[in-house]
Amino acid sequence: MESDVKSDCLNCFALCCVSLPYMKSTDFPYDKGSGEPCRHLCSNHRCSIHGSLREKGFQGCVSYECFGAGQKVSQVVYKGKDWREDSRMAEEMFSVFPIVQQLHEMLFYLKQAIELEEAKDLKLDIQTLYDLTYTLTIKTPEEILALDIEAHRSKINPVFIKVSDVYRSKYRKKGKGSETKKKRPDYIGANLTNVDMKGQNLRGTFLIAANLTNSDLRGVDFIGADLRDADLSGANLAGALFLTQSQIQSAKGDKATVLPDYVERPGHWGS
Repeated sequence: MESDVKSDCLNCFALCCVSLPYMKSTDFPYDKGSGEPCRHLCSNHRCSIHGSLREKGFQGCVSYECFGAGQKVSQVVYKGKDWREDSRMAEEMFSVFPIVQQLHEMLFYLKQAIELEEAKDLKLDIQTLYDLTYTLTIKTPEEILALDIEAHRSKINPVFIKVSDVYRSKYRKKGKGSETKKKRPDYIGANLTNVDMKGQNLRGTFLIAANLTNSDLRGVDFIGADLRDADLSGANLAGALFLTQSQIQSAKGDKATVLPDYVERPGHWGS
Protein backbone atom coordinates (compact mmCIF):
# COMPACT_ATOMS: atom_id res chain seq x y z
CA MET A 1 0.00 0.00 0.00
CA GLU A 2 1.11 3.60 -0.53
CA SER A 3 3.36 5.18 2.09
CA ASP A 4 0.78 7.74 3.22
CA VAL A 5 -1.18 4.98 4.97
CA LYS A 6 1.88 3.29 6.46
CA SER A 7 3.78 4.42 9.54
CA ASP A 8 6.94 6.46 8.97
CA CYS A 9 8.58 6.72 12.38
CA LEU A 10 11.41 8.91 11.12
CA ASN A 11 8.93 11.70 10.44
CA CYS A 12 6.91 11.28 13.62
CA PHE A 13 7.48 12.62 17.13
CA ALA A 14 6.94 9.14 18.66
CA LEU A 15 3.27 9.94 19.28
CA CYS A 16 2.26 6.31 19.81
CA CYS A 17 4.96 5.98 22.48
CA VAL A 18 3.52 8.88 24.46
CA SER A 19 -0.14 9.50 23.74
CA LEU A 20 -1.48 5.95 23.98
CA PRO A 21 -2.07 4.27 27.36
CA TYR A 22 -1.60 0.57 28.04
CA MET A 23 -1.98 -1.85 30.92
CA LYS A 24 0.30 -4.61 32.12
CA SER A 25 -0.62 -7.68 30.11
CA THR A 26 0.80 -10.23 27.71
CA ASP A 27 1.34 -7.29 25.33
CA PHE A 28 3.04 -4.91 27.78
CA PRO A 29 5.20 -5.48 30.89
CA TYR A 30 3.83 -2.52 32.91
CA ASP A 31 1.12 0.15 33.04
CA LYS A 32 1.50 3.45 31.19
CA GLY A 33 -0.92 6.35 31.20
CA SER A 34 -2.08 8.49 28.29
CA GLY A 35 0.38 11.33 27.66
CA GLU A 36 3.10 9.58 29.64
CA PRO A 37 6.27 8.91 27.62
CA CYS A 38 7.37 5.30 27.54
CA ARG A 39 10.37 4.81 29.82
CA HIS A 40 12.35 3.53 26.82
CA LEU A 41 11.73 6.63 24.69
CA CYS A 42 14.89 8.61 23.90
CA SER A 43 15.17 12.38 23.55
CA ASN A 44 15.42 12.00 19.75
CA HIS A 45 12.05 10.18 19.65
CA ARG A 46 13.68 6.80 19.10
CA CYS A 47 13.16 3.61 21.09
CA SER A 48 16.14 2.38 23.09
CA ILE A 49 14.96 -1.26 22.91
CA HIS A 50 13.51 -1.29 19.40
CA GLY A 51 15.55 -4.33 18.40
CA SER A 52 14.34 -6.44 21.34
CA LEU A 53 10.74 -5.35 21.92
CA ARG A 54 9.26 -8.86 21.77
CA GLU A 55 11.90 -10.30 24.06
CA LYS A 56 11.22 -7.58 26.64
CA GLY A 57 7.45 -8.09 26.61
CA PHE A 58 6.35 -5.28 24.26
CA GLN A 59 4.42 -7.38 21.75
CA GLY A 60 1.85 -4.60 21.62
CA CYS A 61 4.45 -2.23 20.19
CA VAL A 62 5.57 -4.76 17.59
CA SER A 63 2.04 -5.22 16.28
CA TYR A 64 0.95 -1.56 16.43
CA GLU A 65 0.33 0.34 13.18
CA CYS A 66 -0.75 3.99 12.99
CA PHE A 67 -1.44 3.80 9.21
CA GLY A 68 0.57 6.99 8.67
CA ALA A 69 -1.26 9.07 11.26
CA GLY A 70 1.95 9.73 13.21
CA GLN A 71 3.70 11.61 10.45
CA LYS A 72 0.44 13.31 9.38
CA VAL A 73 -0.11 14.78 12.85
CA SER A 74 3.58 15.62 13.36
CA GLN A 75 4.37 17.15 9.98
CA VAL A 76 1.03 18.33 8.57
CA VAL A 77 -1.45 19.07 11.33
CA TYR A 78 1.22 20.57 13.62
CA LYS A 79 3.60 21.61 10.84
CA GLY A 80 6.68 19.98 12.36
CA LYS A 81 6.26 21.42 15.87
CA ASP A 82 7.59 19.00 18.47
CA TRP A 83 5.32 18.26 21.45
CA ARG A 84 8.34 18.67 23.74
CA GLU A 85 8.38 22.38 22.90
CA ASP A 86 5.00 23.23 24.43
CA SER A 87 3.24 21.26 27.18
CA ARG A 88 -0.18 22.74 26.31
CA MET A 89 0.26 21.86 22.65
CA ALA A 90 1.46 18.39 23.67
CA GLU A 91 -1.78 17.56 25.47
CA GLU A 92 -3.79 18.64 22.45
CA MET A 93 -1.56 16.71 20.04
CA PHE A 94 -1.93 13.54 22.09
CA SER A 95 -5.73 13.86 21.81
CA VAL A 96 -5.63 14.59 18.07
CA PHE A 97 -3.38 11.63 17.22
CA PRO A 98 -5.78 8.73 18.02
CA ILE A 99 -8.56 10.45 16.06
CA VAL A 100 -6.35 10.84 12.99
CA GLN A 101 -5.18 7.25 13.46
CA GLN A 102 -8.77 6.04 13.09
CA LEU A 103 -9.23 8.17 9.98
CA HIS A 104 -6.03 6.83 8.44
CA GLU A 105 -7.12 3.27 9.12
CA MET A 106 -10.29 4.03 7.17
CA LEU A 107 -8.12 5.46 4.37
CA PHE A 108 -6.12 2.22 4.31
CA TYR A 109 -9.29 0.15 3.77
CA LEU A 110 -10.72 2.62 1.25
CA LYS A 111 -7.48 2.65 -0.73
CA GLN A 112 -7.54 -1.14 -0.92
CA ALA A 113 -11.22 -1.20 -1.88
CA ILE A 114 -10.85 1.29 -4.73
CA GLU A 115 -8.15 -0.87 -6.34
CA LEU A 116 -10.34 -3.98 -6.50
CA GLU A 117 -11.61 -4.86 -9.95
CA GLU A 118 -14.62 -6.56 -8.36
CA ALA A 119 -15.65 -3.24 -6.77
CA LYS A 120 -15.45 -1.16 -9.97
CA ASP A 121 -19.18 -0.37 -9.85
CA LEU A 122 -18.64 1.18 -6.41
CA LYS A 123 -15.50 3.09 -7.37
CA LEU A 124 -17.14 6.52 -7.46
CA ASP A 125 -18.68 6.06 -4.00
CA ILE A 126 -15.39 4.78 -2.60
CA GLN A 127 -13.40 7.66 -4.08
CA THR A 128 -15.86 10.19 -2.69
CA LEU A 129 -15.52 8.70 0.79
CA TYR A 130 -11.75 8.57 0.46
CA ASP A 131 -11.54 12.25 -0.49
CA LEU A 132 -13.86 13.22 2.36
CA THR A 133 -11.89 11.19 4.89
CA TYR A 134 -8.57 12.59 3.70
CA THR A 135 -9.92 16.12 4.03
CA LEU A 136 -10.78 15.44 7.67
CA THR A 137 -7.16 14.46 8.42
CA ILE A 138 -5.78 17.86 7.40
CA LYS A 139 -8.16 20.05 9.35
CA THR A 140 -7.03 22.18 12.29
CA PRO A 141 -6.54 20.48 15.67
CA GLU A 142 -9.71 22.14 16.97
CA GLU A 143 -11.73 20.85 14.04
CA ILE A 144 -10.31 17.34 14.36
CA LEU A 145 -11.15 17.20 18.07
CA ALA A 146 -14.73 18.21 17.26
CA LEU A 147 -15.22 15.40 14.71
CA ASP A 148 -17.86 12.72 15.26
CA ILE A 149 -15.78 9.71 14.28
CA GLU A 150 -18.55 7.19 14.79
CA ALA A 151 -20.90 9.16 12.54
CA HIS A 152 -18.25 9.24 9.83
CA ARG A 153 -17.56 5.53 10.27
CA SER A 154 -21.28 4.82 9.83
CA LYS A 155 -21.08 6.45 6.39
CA ILE A 156 -18.21 4.21 5.33
CA ASN A 157 -19.13 0.82 6.78
CA PRO A 158 -22.03 0.13 4.38
CA VAL A 159 -19.64 0.55 1.43
CA PHE A 160 -17.10 -1.79 3.03
CA ILE A 161 -19.85 -4.39 3.45
CA LYS A 162 -20.88 -4.08 -0.21
CA VAL A 163 -17.24 -4.34 -1.34
CA SER A 164 -16.71 -7.37 0.87
CA ASP A 165 -19.81 -9.17 -0.39
CA VAL A 166 -19.01 -8.73 -4.08
CA TYR A 167 -15.31 -9.51 -3.63
CA ARG A 168 -15.75 -12.64 -1.54
CA SER A 169 -18.45 -14.11 -3.76
CA LYS A 170 -15.89 -15.28 -6.32
CA TYR A 171 -14.01 -17.23 -3.65
CA ARG A 172 -17.13 -18.83 -2.19
CA LYS A 173 -18.07 -20.12 -5.63
CA LYS A 174 -14.73 -21.94 -5.75
CA GLY A 175 -15.19 -23.36 -2.26
CA LYS A 176 -17.63 -25.72 -0.65
CA GLY A 177 -20.70 -23.57 -1.03
CA SER A 178 -22.21 -20.37 0.29
CA GLU A 179 -21.19 -18.63 3.45
CA THR A 180 -22.26 -20.29 6.68
CA LYS A 181 -23.09 -18.74 10.03
CA LYS A 182 -20.71 -19.41 12.87
CA LYS A 183 -22.08 -21.63 15.60
CA ARG A 184 -20.07 -19.70 18.16
CA PRO A 185 -19.46 -15.97 18.70
CA ASP A 186 -15.73 -16.35 18.28
CA TYR A 187 -12.89 -18.75 17.57
CA ILE A 188 -10.66 -18.10 20.57
CA GLY A 189 -8.29 -21.05 20.87
CA ALA A 190 -10.25 -23.00 18.25
CA ASN A 191 -8.69 -25.79 16.24
CA LEU A 192 -9.24 -24.75 12.63
CA THR A 193 -6.42 -26.76 11.09
CA ASN A 194 -6.82 -27.61 7.40
CA VAL A 195 -10.20 -25.88 7.26
CA ASP A 196 -11.56 -24.48 3.98
CA MET A 197 -12.69 -20.95 4.89
CA LYS A 198 -12.34 -19.39 1.44
CA GLY A 199 -14.31 -16.19 1.04
CA GLN A 200 -15.67 -16.24 4.57
CA ASN A 201 -16.59 -13.12 6.54
CA LEU A 202 -14.48 -12.91 9.70
CA ARG A 203 -15.19 -9.22 10.39
CA GLY A 204 -14.56 -8.47 14.06
CA THR A 205 -14.08 -12.14 14.88
CA PHE A 206 -11.89 -13.15 17.83
CA LEU A 207 -9.27 -15.60 16.55
CA ILE A 208 -6.93 -15.22 19.52
CA ALA A 209 -4.61 -18.25 19.77
CA ALA A 210 -6.66 -20.11 17.14
CA ASN A 211 -4.87 -22.86 15.24
CA LEU A 212 -5.29 -22.03 11.54
CA THR A 213 -2.38 -24.16 10.37
CA ASN A 214 -2.62 -25.07 6.69
CA SER A 215 -6.11 -23.57 6.40
CA ASP A 216 -7.41 -22.00 3.19
CA LEU A 217 -8.11 -18.34 4.03
CA ARG A 218 -8.07 -16.94 0.51
CA GLY A 219 -10.39 -14.00 -0.01
CA VAL A 220 -11.41 -13.84 3.66
CA ASP A 221 -12.60 -10.47 5.03
CA PHE A 222 -10.42 -9.82 8.08
CA ILE A 223 -11.50 -6.27 8.93
CA GLY A 224 -11.34 -5.82 12.70
CA ALA A 225 -10.49 -9.51 13.34
CA ASP A 226 -8.26 -10.21 16.35
CA LEU A 227 -5.40 -12.50 15.25
CA ARG A 228 -3.23 -12.24 18.34
CA ASP A 229 -1.18 -15.44 18.67
CA ALA A 230 -3.23 -17.14 15.96
CA ASP A 231 -1.11 -19.78 14.22
CA LEU A 232 -1.08 -19.15 10.47
CA SER A 233 1.71 -21.59 9.68
CA GLY A 234 1.21 -22.98 6.21
CA ALA A 235 -2.08 -21.10 5.82
CA ASN A 236 -3.02 -19.50 2.49
CA LEU A 237 -4.12 -15.87 2.87
CA ALA A 238 -3.71 -14.90 -0.78
CA GLY A 239 -6.21 -12.24 -1.72
CA ALA A 240 -7.23 -11.69 1.91
CA LEU A 241 -9.39 -8.57 2.20
CA PHE A 242 -8.81 -5.68 4.64
CA LEU A 243 -5.93 -7.50 6.32
CA THR A 244 -3.48 -5.18 8.07
CA GLN A 245 0.21 -5.41 8.88
CA SER A 246 -0.72 -5.01 12.53
CA GLN A 247 -2.87 -8.15 12.46
CA ILE A 248 -0.11 -10.16 10.83
CA GLN A 249 2.51 -8.83 13.26
CA SER A 250 0.38 -10.06 16.17
CA ALA A 251 0.00 -13.56 14.71
CA LYS A 252 2.34 -16.53 14.27
CA GLY A 253 3.40 -17.98 10.94
CA ASP A 254 6.24 -19.50 8.96
CA LYS A 255 7.86 -19.40 5.53
CA ALA A 256 5.04 -21.54 4.13
CA THR A 257 2.37 -18.98 5.04
CA VAL A 258 1.04 -17.32 1.87
CA LEU A 259 0.35 -13.60 2.37
CA PRO A 260 -1.29 -10.99 0.13
CA ASP A 261 1.28 -8.84 -1.66
CA TYR A 262 0.44 -5.71 0.34
CA VAL A 263 1.49 -7.32 3.65
CA GLU A 264 5.11 -7.91 4.66
CA ARG A 265 6.24 -11.15 6.27
CA PRO A 266 7.17 -10.40 9.92
CA GLY A 267 10.80 -10.86 10.79
CA HIS A 268 9.95 -12.67 14.03
CA TRP A 269 8.14 -15.51 12.20
CA GLY A 270 11.41 -17.19 11.35
CA SER A 271 11.26 -20.50 9.53
